[in-house]
Amino acid sequence: MLKRILSAAIAIPIGIAIIALNNELLYYIVLTVISVIAVYELMAATKYIKSRFSLAVTFLFVAVTPFLFWIEQTRANIKVIYFSFVVILLVGMLFNHRKVRFEQVALVSFVAIAIPLALCSIAFIRTKFPDHAMFLIVYTMVSAWIGDAGAYFVGTFLGKHKMCPEISPKKTWEGFVGGIVTSGVSALIMCYVYEFIDSVINNGVHTFSINIPYLVTLSLVISVLGVVGDLSASLIKRECSVKDFGNIIPGHGGVLDRFDSVLLAAPFAYMMYQIYFPITQLTV
Repeated sequence: MLKRILSAAIAIPIGIAIIALNNELLYYIVLTVISVIAVYELMAATKYIKSRFSLAVTFLFVAVTPFLFWIEQTRANIKVIYFSFVVILLVGMLFNHRKVRFEQVALVSFVAIAIPLALCSIAFIRTKFPDHAMFLIVYTMVSAWIGDAGAYFVGTFLGKHKMCPEISPKKTWEGFVGGIVTSGVSALIMCYVYEFIDSVINNGVHTFSINIPYLVTLSLVISVLGVVGDLSASLIKRECSVKDFGNIIPGHGGVLDRFDSVLLAAPFAYMMYQIYFPITQLTV
């Protein structure tokens, strides 16, 4: 647990600094690095892809994908680029059919498309909602991670009833409920803190209003999705007979171990912000 806390103590300030800089290019650079490492960890865990051609094409695509969204000209043609990527993998399978099977092509296609796209949702939030981007990104990430942390600590000290012992032996129903409650409370605190900061900056005048019940409810759903992502990653690790996807983050494992809950939480939050935006500007 000590390693887990120390790693968080180092990683959190770095994450806050990146968000505070609020630079779009920096966001995409960081997301590219995370995406490449996450895909590599998954490929290494499965030990499934032995074709150098498939791996080279996959990692090149993953490394380029975030920047395709950043550059406006390529953003409009992203579907064509995705289609081309799949076609290239299929052609590689035809020329190397003795080593490459269709299920391998399906695996790398899904992983190479899904992971960068999910992570890039964080940058999409910044681009789509620039006025409140930092708050929304912090809220989204914290809602996913604090639920995981809450579940970990509550489950460690109070957990008695196993949730899914065949997939993740340490997870308990007490931890699951604790994580959801922790996420909701943290969302409530974040909303009030953001409104307070706005009031201080503008000499006691509020320039916007937050639909707090909506964001608290949304954080509960994000927390549940985080559990789904975490359990899915645990099932993959169990099938691949590995404890963690990597060891780049002491006490936490690999990048994918840390971001598994975000892979579902970030896209969901981005979609929900588009359906209903919870912050209303006030006339001052």
